[in-house]
Formats: sequence, structure tokens, C-alpha cells
Amino acid sequence: MGYDSATRRRSVASAKDRALEFVKTQVLTGAFPGGELISEGDVATALGMSRTPVREAFLRLEAEGLLRLYPQRGALVVPVSPDEVREVIEARWVLEQFAAAKVVERGPAACAAVFERLAGELARQRDAVEAADWVRFLEADRAFHAVTLEESGNAILRGFYSSLRDRQMRMIGESALRDPGRTAGIMDEHRGIAEALRDGDLARAREAVRAHLASTVRAMGVAGDQLSVIGGAAHG
Repeated sequence: MGYDSATRRRSVASAKDRALEFVKTQVLTGAFPGGELISEGDVATALGMSRTPVREAFLRLEAEGLLRLYPQRGALVVPVSPDEVREVIEARWVLEQFAAAKVVERGPAACAAVFERLAGELARQRDAVEAADWVRFLEADRAFHAVTLEESGNAILRGFYSSLRDRQMRMIGESALRDPGRTAGIMDEHRGIAEALRDGDLARAREAVRAHLASTVRAMGVAGDQLSVIGGAAHG
């Protein structure tokens, strides 16, 4: 009896985790775009499970601010707001230009080592595009930017940057959904950042980061005045 009960508990926990991972991935990658209404029944059918673990996953994602639940109707995927885009981009600008400066300060050997790691993530992105594996592309994108933060030597800032992970994945996912050609632009911009750091050219690295963040804002379709935040910061 005890064994059967424990087995059932593990099965329920496994189903809940699987439902949570599935729905969260669909939201973060833009497969469930902002503004779309999704139902417990559809997700449960897609995963071959009962509605109970899906309901628990929905509740968890509502607490994280990704879904808004409507009884008897389903769950609304909360759209990425212009304010959220602005706040994330501002945070990234502060962190990434600081990290770039720290890497350049450490000299040519550090710049070469960082470039090697960045080039590896760029290769992962290219492979993901060829395989049409959007989840892997997003993971490589996050890892690319994390490299410079990791090499900055500031564990607190590195941890804060990591906490932006889901917000960043979602922003990139939604922008690429609107414009599939955005993946090529992202890789070109990443290459510019990597090469500037390789050369130890801080001014060029800062401009490459600024241009990348500005194009992310544009791809999200945010109003033009939001771009002035990054444009002004870059020259301030």
C-alpha cells in the first residue's frame, strides 16, 4: 500500500513538472504568444495527462507573472509590456557595458579567452538555426551574454544578470516570432560584440552592445522613444 502510494506521488510530481516545463517553454519561446488564450484541456491532451498537473502548472506560472487565469475560460499569456522591455534593456545595458570594461581591463590574454568562449556560443547558435531548434538557440543566446558577465569577476552582478534569464528569453522569443530573420541579425550583432572584445576595443564593444540592445527593442515593436534610453546611455 505504502509503495503504491509513493509511486503515485512520484507520478503526479513528474506530470506536474513535465506540464510546467512544457507550458513555460512554449511561453518563453513565443510558441504561446502574448495575448493568446490557452486551455488546460488542450495542454493536457497534447501531453497525454489529466488536467490536474496542468492546472497546477498554470497556477505556478500565474504566480511568476507569465499567465493570467480566467475560471472556465483558460489562461491568458500575459503580453510583454513596453515597460518590461525598457526595464530589462536598461538593466542589461548597465551590466553588459560594465562587464565589457572589466574584461578589457584584464588585458589581451583575458580578451582572447573571452572571445574563444563567445565564439563557441556563436557556433552553438548557428547549429541551432540549422536544426531549427529554437529552444537551443535561446539557450545559446543567454549563454553568450552570460560569458562576459561571468568574466567580469563580480559574482553579485553575475547573479542578478542570471535572474533576468526568463524575461530575456521571452523577449527574444517573441521578437523572433514576429520576424524569423531576426536570428541572423542577432548572430551578426553578437559577432560584432565578440570581435570588439577580442581586439580589446572598449569603445567599439560598448557601441556593439548598444546597437544590439537597440535592435532588440525595435524587434519587439516598442515605441521609438524607448530607444532614446539606450541611445542616450551609450553616449552619457
